[in-house]
Amino acid sequence: MTDLVRRGVCLVLSAPSGAGKTAITDALIATEPRLRRSVSVTTRKPRPGEVDGVHYHFMTEAEFARAEQAGDLLEWARVLQGTHAYGTPRAPVEQALAAGDDLVFDIDWQGHRFLREKLPNDVVGVFILPPSLKALESRLRKRAGDNESEIARRMAVSRDEIAHWTEFDHVVINDDLPTAIAAVRATLHAARQTVARQIGVADFVRGLDG
Repeated sequence: MTDLVRRGVCLVLSAPSGAGKTAITDALIATEPRLRRSVSVTTRKPRPGEVDGVHYHFMTEAEFARAEQAGDLLEWARVLQGTHAYGTPRAPVEQALAAGDDLVFDIDWQGHRFLREKLPNDVVGVFILPPSLKALESRLRKRAGDNESEIARRMAVSRDEIAHWTEFDHVVINDDLPTAIAAVRATLHAARQTVARQIGVADFVRGLDG
């Protein structure tokens, strides 16, 4: 098989909590050698077992502010009532794309929107939907063990996130995990083969008569 030079893909997987995004991401990472996670920066403290540069790049508030003001972040947001900031560093993403490596992003619809604005030709967005809101609520109850008010809050957030599914290139309904994984994998493989990504094809075509 001819191995052509290509530009990498930014694969954004977005979904309401409990829709299966993490399971799909883990399955793809385990089986796609040219795909890796985009490591976000954050101002929160490391949790037990987290390693700087592997799980997150941990920053102080001052460092994060300087990175944001310098344009070193492709997207960023504050969560938990503004307590902690998270963002995507620009340099490692651009380096990966130029090297032909693909990155998968675990960000919400707002992050997807900002990332697409900064890298309009490199982002492929996939929104993962649950088979029903009832199924989503059931998954949240089994996983989180939260009280009723927290479940209600999470479901309200989920409804808001689902309302933005039309902003994405693809949508996958996760009513069967292996099928959903296969659908996202097919999307990634198709994105890799677009003419715009195949930067080595021009040289290949010129050499066909050689």
